[in-house]
Amino acid sequence: MKKGLILEGGAMRGLFTAGIIDVFMENGIEFDATIGVSAGAAFGCNYKSRQIGRVIRYNKRFARDPRFCSFRSLIKTGDLFGAEFCYHTIPDTLDLFDTQAYLDNPMDFYVVVTDVETGKAVYINSDEAGDDSLECFRASASMPLVSRPVEIKGKKYLDGGIADSVPIQYFESIGFEKNVIILTQPKGYIKKPSSAAKVMKYALKEYPNVVKTMENRHIEYNETLEYIEKREQEGAVYVIRPDTPLQIGRIEHNPENMQRIYDIGRKTAEKNLENIRNFIK
Repeated sequence: MKKGLILEGGAMRGLFTAGIIDVFMENGIEFDATIGVSAGAAFGCNYKSRQIGRVIRYNKRFARDPRFCSFRSLIKTGDLFGAEFCYHTIPDTLDLFDTQAYLDNPMDFYVVVTDVETGKAVYINSDEAGDDSLECFRASASMPLVSRPVEIKGKKYLDGGIADSVPIQYFESIGFEKNVIILTQPKGYIKKPSSAAKVMKYALKEYPNVVKTMENRHIEYNETLEYIEKREQEGAVYVIRPDTPLQIGRIEHNPENMQRIYDIGRKTAEKNLENIRNFIK
C-alpha cells in the first residue's frame, strides 16, 4: 500500500508545515512520495533533502532583506519574492540546499503548477525535471499579480494553488491509498470568492483561462475540503491542521512571528505523532 504526504500551500502559513516536517524527519516518519503546492513545494523540498531546520533558519535570516521579499523587488524584477536571490543565491551560496541528498532520497517529490494557457493543474515529478527542479518549485509558488509566470521547457506556469490547492484526488488517482494531508487552515474554514477578481481580470488578460480558474477557485477549494472530510471519516486519510487560524500574512518580515508559526507546527506534529505512526503502518 503506497503512502503519500500532501502539503498545502498558503504563503507564510507554510512555516506551520515546515515545523511539522522537521518533527517528521527527527522521528523517522517517511512516505513513498510527497506532493507540494506553492509554499508546500518550496518549503517541502527540504523534507526530501533531509535538512532539518533549514526552512525556518533562512526565512528568519532574510526576513528583512529586500532581495528576499519586498515591493522594491516586485518593482525591480516583477517578483515580490526575488527569483534570483530566493532560488539561486540562497540555495547555492548563503544557505546551501543539499542537492545530492535530495537526489539520493528514493522518495518521489511531486510539484503542482498551473499552466497559464489552459488554467489547468500540471503535476511534475521533480526527480524527472532534472536541472529544472528549482524552477518547478519557483513556478509552484509564483503567486498571481506579484510574480511573473515561470517558463519551463517552453511552457509558462504560475502558482499550483490556483488550479489544485490540495491534490488528494490526483495522488489517489496514481495509486496512493494512505495519505497524510497537512492543511494550513483550521477545520471549518470556508474559502470566499477572491476580492481581487477585477484586478486579476485586468492583470492576467493575456491568460483568460487562468482568470476563469481563479474565479472558480473558492468553489473548487471548498469542494476539495468536503471530499477530504469524507475520506477522513472513511479512515483513508489522516489530516493535520492548525486548531485556530494562523495569525500570519502572505508576507511576513518579523522573525519572531515566523518562529511562532513554526513552533505551532512542531507542537501540532508532536501531538499527532503516535496516531500518524499507527496510520501509516
